[in-house]
Amino acid sequence: MAASLEGGESYSIEPGFRPEHRQLVAAGYWEAFSRKLRYPLGPEPKAMAFLEQALDPSHAISAVSRDGAFLGIAGFKTPAGAFVGGNLAAMAKVYGWVGGLARSLLIGVLERKCEPGTLLMDGIFVHPEARSLGVGSALLEAIEKHARATGLKQVRLDVIDENPRAQSLYQRRGFAAQSQISLGILKPIFGFRSATTMVKTIA
Repeated sequence: MAASLEGGESYSIEPGFRPEHRQLVAAGYWEAFSRKLRYPLGPEPKAMAFLEQALDPSHAISAVSRDGAFLGIAGFKTPAGAFVGGNLAAMAKVYGWVGGLARSLLIGVLERKCEPGTLLMDGIFVHPEARSLGVGSALLEAIEKHARATGLKQVRLDVIDENPRAQSLYQRRGFAAQSQISLGILKPIFGFRSATTMVKTIA
């Protein structure tokens, strides 16, 4: 799908991500979500090593400029897999078995069940130089089209209380708050107090 940035520069929305963008995708994901993943996946060098091998392009949609520059990505989760995969064995390769087990338990706190008929967002971010240019909205639109094309009936995401700008974007796109989850005493570990579940029906 072709689109244009403000100023007329064209870009495309593509399924997956290009092999040469894997490191950029991992770095962007870490930058966007390191606040809540600093303990489960940090320190940064190990987080990058894990993310680079765990990212699954079959569960992502990316934005690429006309000259091939990476602009942003939206990942998702279905019963068939997730944008950020990786089992305990994969974590052990980076963190060792003890460290991998401990981090898997922490990740489990954030794990969200993927319900039938639902596409669950698994992270969306836009490269700093492409922000406020409509790329995020184009990625969300592409996610909705993908969900509809694969017979799913709704798109679900969770937005943390520390990110009101993202929540406003989702509301403008037709997402409605459904419930809220509080982390309580775990706030110092993940860096946020609560997360709001938002859902958009697309059928």
